[in-house]
Amino acid sequence: MQHQILFWLHHFEVPYATPLSLAIVIAIVLLISLLAHWLLHRAVLPMLKRRAYASSQQWAKSLIDNHLFNRFALLLQGVLLNIQIDLFLSNSEPLHAVLLVFSQVWMMLFLLLMLFSLLDILLELSANSTLARQLPLRGIFQSIKLVAAILFAIMIISVLMGKSPLVLITGLGAMTAVLMLVFKDPILGLVAGIQLSANDMLKLNDWLDMPKYGADGAVIDIGLTTVKVRNWDNTITTIPTYALIADSFKNWRGMSESGGRRIKRSINIDTTSIHFLNNDELAQLQHAQLLTPYIKQKMVEIEQHNAHLSSDLDIPLNKRHLTNIGTFRAWLEAWLKSHPQIHQNMTLMVRQLAPGTDGLPLEIYVFTNTTVWLEYERIQADIFDYIYAVLPAFGLRVHQTPTGHDWRAFAANAENKPHL
Repeated sequence: MQHQILFWLHHFEVPYATPLSLAIVIAIVLLISLLAHWLLHRAVLPMLKRRAYASSQQWAKSLIDNHLFNRFALLLQGVLLNIQIDLFLSNSEPLHAVLLVFSQVWMMLFLLLMLFSLLDILLELSANSTLARQLPLRGIFQSIKLVAAILFAIMIISVLMGKSPLVLITGLGAMTAVLMLVFKDPILGLVAGIQLSANDMLKLNDWLDMPKYGADGAVIDIGLTTVKVRNWDNTITTIPTYALIADSFKNWRGMSESGGRRIKRSINIDTTSIHFLNNDELAQLQHAQLLTPYIKQKMVEIEQHNAHLSSDLDIPLNKRHLTNIGTFRAWLEAWLKSHPQIHQNMTLMVRQLAPGTDGLPLEIYVFTNTTVWLEYERIQADIFDYIYAVLPAFGLRVHQTPTGHDWRAFAANAENKPHL
């Protein structure tokens, strides 16, 4: 085309015909490129955007939101520029080579960005799928992006240098140590992500507890280099992905999937309130529906045991008795077994722990039939509200360290006593 324009300029004896013909060809190339840009970005893309947002399909909106069509249009402009350079500027060797390199770099850049858009679309569309809950897709896609960016960077540099990409790849062997240092976190994150996925150690929405990093909440993002945890106070904790492999953490997913959440709490009994049950107390406790079978069975055992004794049974040390603490423990276990919100297929136990300066710890070890936090806390509070209220019926007291109010009451009583 330039030869034809040059011929016309020479025919009309126009001065500076050669540079002028080149300028005219460049102007034609720019005009066609601008026209294509206007058609694509002012006519085609707005029409596709309107149709996508009018559609009820999520994938159609995702194509627009992640700029796939926009980057494809820019890729087409690069292809068109490359074709024009070959057609119109093939004889202008220095300019042809420069513009050809520019168009090739342009195409590779937007081809890479299109790949990024496709990965973002796949990640967005699979966000609520089972696969996304089982695999750290964000970290995997980020790894693919990193590898693709490195490969495209090598190709772009090779185009700019005019050498084969194999030459650059061969030369990278000498820079391996530098690359390992620069990309240390992404490499460690990639390996950690694969291990987390392969061993099913962590998924999105898992409850993660990692005190070393101050994390206690739900996992909201598993990336290539970081894992984000939304704590229960709505703060966000960021943990390096490789730290989940190097350090230990607690995943509460097993508890959530089991359908039961553990209650493990003790009440401290004042040991001075523990005693044998007398006949009046036994008669009163026998009216308790949950205790009637236990007391009848124990009374038969005790009578049979005491009948074989030849010692003086008037002395309490020579025979067996029911204690208020043992009876209370039996009632509490029976009451928990009949509780509608306690999981009956999991461990249910009421046990004594070693006594200390705070009295005798009586531990309740059970599981609720729900894992919902608010429901769990309500059930736990209701259980212990009732336990504390029922203790006096067994003649038991809760151990409590004297407070300032207790000491003031003691001092007031001491002052009101008559002095001898």
